[in-house]
Amino acid sequence: MKLLPFEAAAAYGSAKAVIRTEPPEAPRSANVAFEAIRALADAVDEGEKQSIGLMTGAADPHSVVEAIAAAELAIETAVTVRDKVVEAYQELLRMPV
Repeated sequence: MKLLPFEAAAAYGSAKAVIRTEPPEAPRSANVAFEAIRALADAVDEGEKQSIGLMTGAADPHSVVEAIAAAELAIETAVTVRDKVVEAYQELLRMPV
């Protein structure tokens, strides 16, 4: 079976839509952490959409690079924050009672 790149991208997009169904739109939470996680997920989703758009010919390379760079920056930020939270937690565990 021979698949062309645009057919593979279209199949990936349709499979992702079936697997990842979004819950009904809920009001945005006032919690900053949840907003940050949602922003991270949105940045990664936008990078994936732009990448698929490039494979299908619907997006220009410049917008794809911008979207992927934004997603990479969001992921690096999330990892840094996670590391700092874990480090703070470990410091709390080391405190004498």
